[in-house]
Amino acid sequence: MATHDLVKLFEQTKVRVVWDDEKEKYFFSVMDIVQVLTNQPDRRTAAKYWSVVKTRLKAEGVEMPTICSQLKLAAADGKYYNTDVADLEGIFRIIQSIPSKKAEPVKRWLAQVGSERFYQLQDPERSIEQAVKDYRRLGYSENWINQRIKTIEIRKGLTDEWKRSGVESESDYAALTDLMSKVWSGMTTREYKLHKGLTSQNLRDNMTNMELLLNALAEQTATDLSKERNPEGIVEAAHVAKDGAEVARNARADIEQRLGHSVISSDKAIDHVTPKDELPFNKDEK
Repeated sequence: MATHDLVKLFEQTKVRVVWDDEKEKYFFSVMDIVQVLTNQPDRRTAAKYWSVVKTRLKAEGVEMPTICSQLKLAAADGKYYNTDVADLEGIFRIIQSIPSKKAEPVKRWLAQVGSERFYQLQDPERSIEQAVKDYRRLGYSENWINQRIKTIEIRKGLTDEWKRSGVESESDYAALTDLMSKVWSGMTTREYKLHKGLTSQNLRDNMTNMELLLNALAEQTATDLSKERNPEGIVEAAHVAKDGAEVARNARADIEQRLGHSVISSDKAIDHVTPKDELPFNKDEK
């Protein structure tokens, strides 16, 4: 099953989502939806609530495998674990068993997400437009958003090259990404996240403009080198990835020498985004 990990926003809350190419449908993290419905920031409390709901559904004669399955999703520690997921139909059934004031808003949001995917398949620009809207809602600056959207395009080009080279497993993708990060920044992805004090947050969403530029330089160079060299398999792809990352490492060293300080920052997005109560759409709602 070819799947793609995504993150969608319900209001200001991130919900982990997987798109299944074969089945052509979304699968949503049940735990994330439960957290939204119960307004529980503590995942342990939400997990206990979900356990109660599952027991209730079974008592009603619902066969859990018919509405819920498991996929590996990234957790707070950055590792992938088997996680309960459900498609739109399954999520709607679960919502019925959870009394919540947010039930109807969540249903409308789910329907919107489903329709967005249909239109995005017809017009890919819609997915970019949605990403821009989401980042704006989170308070990112226009300059940062423009840079981030470009890096998404570059990353897609690199993963397409890896796929063409015969790299298929998620673990291989993660290993190549870690290799490139280690070469140009001196840290693996996990180490980089720890440096910034991140847990489940997306690393790139917490990079500065300079960090995004250097990471993009590594990935674009690796992409172009891959097209020239046509590597086959993970080993040859790793050599190309390393060479691409070395270009960014050299650029970083030159920049830091001229600036007189490191460009690897411990800053997180929260240090720079506009506070929620100062965002235009929140002011209008008051």
